[in-house]
Amino acid sequence: MYVRDTIAAISTPVGEGGIGIVRISGDDAVRIGSVIFKPKKNGGFPSHRFCYGAVTNLDGGLVDEGFAVLMKAPRSYTKEDVFEIHCHGGILVTKKVLELTLASGARLAAPGEFTKRAFLNGRIDLLQAEAVMDVIRSKTDSALSLAEHQREGLLSNRLFEVRDSIKHVLAMVEAYIDFPEEDIDLPVMDEITSSVGSAKDRLSALLATFREGKVIRDGVSVAIAGKPNVGKSSLLNALLQEDRAIVTEIPGTTRDVIEEVINIQGLPVRLLDTAGIRETTDFVEQLGIDLAMDRISRADLVLFMLDSSRPIDLDDLRIHQALSSRKLLLVRNKSDLPDALDLPELFHQYPSVIISTISGEGLEQLRTSIHDCFISGKVVDSREFVAISQERHFVALSKSLAALINAGVVLGSSVQLEMLSVDLREALAAIGEVTGETTADDVLDLIFSRFCIGK
Repeated sequence: MYVRDTIAAISTPVGEGGIGIVRISGDDAVRIGSVIFKPKKNGGFPSHRFCYGAVTNLDGGLVDEGFAVLMKAPRSYTKEDVFEIHCHGGILVTKKVLELTLASGARLAAPGEFTKRAFLNGRIDLLQAEAVMDVIRSKTDSALSLAEHQREGLLSNRLFEVRDSIKHVLAMVEAYIDFPEEDIDLPVMDEITSSVGSAKDRLSALLATFREGKVIRDGVSVAIAGKPNVGKSSLLNALLQEDRAIVTEIPGTTRDVIEEVINIQGLPVRLLDTAGIRETTDFVEQLGIDLAMDRISRADLVLFMLDSSRPIDLDDLRIHQALSSRKLLLVRNKSDLPDALDLPELFHQYPSVIISTISGEGLEQLRTSIHDCFISGKVVDSREFVAISQERHFVALSKSLAALINAGVVLGSSVQLEMLSVDLREALAAIGEVTGETTADDVLDLIFSRFCIGK
């Protein structure tokens, strides 16, 4: 439930910095701000203008100097009165300013509560609200572009077009339900059928973007696997362009899983360097191998590394057998040495790349191959790039599509308008779960609880 009280929180990251911002929002924001911030010049706080002055204790003692800015409703992030105090960045000073706002009558904001108020006050829809957090957490330019387009409402607009089309059909159907003595004219029936089919096609097209949208937003995990000394750690270092993993000629050097996140053509990739897999009696090495197999079993893609300067051996075949159920990309390393690798027929089913971690040959092709395993084409930062990127949206819109498919079945048989009305209402309700029009309160609470405090 939306309680119209006044909330406050620190809106900048914890730690030392040039500026710290304490944000206050609500009907009492101006009063509270005026109690603790004293402008150097008289004239109050004109809306949307920075005002230089001092933050003072409730007894008038100086705490800090800085700026205050008032944003009068509805021209603010929350569509409420918002008063921000910009002080020196630092843990103690921002905490002190926040404590003064709370002592003056504000309540500490819950995680995401400013954005939740923006949603509840109609400034943004739920899709746009969720995209705010995606903007903050973006790890690549492509992820940021996708999140920004959702925040701007591009995906919402596509859904609103489908929603409005379904609403129009529902209005026609229920008009005939209300007046059963009227027969549906053939042109009207054709319009209903066409509109339902069009809505179904547009939803299907959006749902088809989910796979790529999700990997751009969340990234993927890619495990490097193979027997000892095929160059797994060297590959990690080469892709990172830094010496992250220890490389020696001693087999079994890597005992733990080393993780690093890299950007491959706009795709966030969590790269896992794992222990060399082989038969061993070394207890500690075996623990590393067990951990490697566990992480490999959960990776989105496995780079199965082979030493191209040596023939396939029993260790390679055992590893292949263990990995055969995974999504594999063969990486033939050591192309700088004479080629002695003759791949058996069963290896020909996998895409492969020839590289050298020493000379750098093939590394760019490897990056492209990893990217292409998840994304069919290069992501372009354009106004046309709209995709579904969250599981919650995919599930809800799949329900909406299923309802429209049922509506199509009803239209293809002897028309029962009541059944058609039920299907159309289910389709609308499912779209509303995404945009926030029909989202349950407990789901809203869960969504905004994942935000940071102050946003």
